[in-house]
Amino acid sequence: MKKIVIFVFLIGNCVLCQQSFSQEKTSYQNKLETLKLEKEKVVTNEKEALKKEVIAINKKLEQGEISVLEADKLKNEAAQLHALNIDDRLAIIENSISLLKRNNENQLAETNEYTKVSIEIGSKDGFLKIDDNRSRNQKDIKTYSNLVVAFGLNNSIIEGQNLNDSPYKVGGSRFFEIGWAWDTRMFENTNAVRFKYGVSLQYNGFKLKDNMYFVENGNQTVLEEFPDDLNKSKFRMTNLVFPIHFEFGPSNKIERENSFRYSRNNKFKIGIGGYGGFNIGNLQKLKYKQDGDRIKEKSRKDFNTNNFVYGLSAYVGKDDVSLYIKYDLNPIFKDATIKQNNISLGVRFDM
Repeated sequence: MKKIVIFVFLIGNCVLCQQSFSQEKTSYQNKLETLKLEKEKVVTNEKEALKKEVIAINKKLEQGEISVLEADKLKNEAAQLHALNIDDRLAIIENSISLLKRNNENQLAETNEYTKVSIEIGSKDGFLKIDDNRSRNQKDIKTYSNLVVAFGLNNSIIEGQNLNDSPYKVGGSRFFEIGWAWDTRMFENTNAVRFKYGVSLQYNGFKLKDNMYFVENGNQTVLEEFPDDLNKSKFRMTNLVFPIHFEFGPSNKIERENSFRYSRNNKFKIGIGGYGGFNIGNLQKLKYKQDGDRIKEKSRKDFNTNNFVYGLSAYVGKDDVSLYIKYDLNPIFKDATIKQNNISLGVRFDM
């Protein structure tokens, strides 16, 4: 009976520890939200205080107690005072937010802590063995993973032409990329170089100008003028690719009693590499009017695009946000008389 009571007590203790962790997480989020709301209150309160002072100054001016010059001077002094108050009070709150985030980051870097309870038969009565691993953690984690999302402008580099002569609209031609990436620290005692690799879906879109659209002519895909007036002419390629990058950038080493972690929060980074993969689909959308009817036409064809795609890519940024560029080394269309290569420029989020 005594063993059962001890066992139940230990299980209850584990549950309480888990609840305590959840409460700490909720407490952190509540504190963070409170501080963010406090920032808004600071600005609102100082503006209200300034408004009241201006009303009081205007009242004195109306009653002839002060001159116009004196009133303007008092208003400027009040505005400067409350502006400084806002700056100083916001700085205090920002420091509190940074401290809260830093402490929470240190806690999250710890691995999951748990209590292991086992029953061993060591004698005819048996005994309860408690293996408490709550203070243990993984000493080092070299590989992390994250979601990658990128989007921006898309176009092509055409042989013998510049971008101004492109048949594609700059603003209407866009790309979107979503995928999952892993990064592994390259060296034992520094996180300055990481090897980043993963898998992504890339959508490269073109919006055509001058009433043009793509037509398959045997093993050639060419641009031709549409017989009716086009309201919209778009072409999109979908690629499944496997990007690899070498990522460079500083990190803060956070050391604890039994472990250490590298933090890249608010740190500069640059990634250089490329990608290879497959074209898994093409779509052409046409919208036009014919005999007064609105027609939407979608064509899913090969369009003589290259089945295998590969290219170069790079990004530079800070924390989770980067400026991103990629360039397909393979031509868009096979056996084309004039080669054109896809190029994209936008923003990338490593979340």
